[in-house]
Amino acid sequence: TDPKHYPSHLITLSMPLDRDAVYDAYEAVRDDSNPMSWLVLKYEEKTIVVAATGTDYDEFITHFTDDKRVYGFVRLETGDELSKRAKFALITWVGQSVSPLKKAKVSTDKADVKKVIQSYAKEILADDLDEVSESTIMEQVIAVGGANYGTGVRSK
Repeated sequence: TDPKHYPSHLITLSMPLDRDAVYDAYEAVRDDSNPMSWLVLKYEEKTIVVAATGTDYDEFITHFTDDKRVYGFVRLETGDELSKRAKFALITWVGQSVSPLKKAKVSTDKADVKKVIQSYAKEILADDLDEVSESTIMEQVIAVGGANYGTGVRSK
């Protein structure tokens, strides 16, 4: 889909969003042939913009700080040796020192972000780094993904 031709429900946004750049980064993360595995959206003055993209999860989580509101979209590989599948998570981060007014704006702003970032297995709201560790996100994505084949050992 050409990012310049959005369905009509994407036209009206309550928060300015750099739609073309967000859409392009989103499509790159979803593209199996592209090594990019995550994107980060942040507030730049009064607009939500693509602040960073990359391939290293440790770099991804450096963007989640106590003083920021961040939207993260990440690709994770699930399955076993015989059946690898890409799964996606949308993370809404509201740092613990973000003002109450800015915290309140996140729910309406997130609705606008979700008009562009539409396909993911799990949506996560977090304010603590333990909640966005790669293993925690992977566990949550696998849990909503149904059958999990692999070693034959069940976790308790």
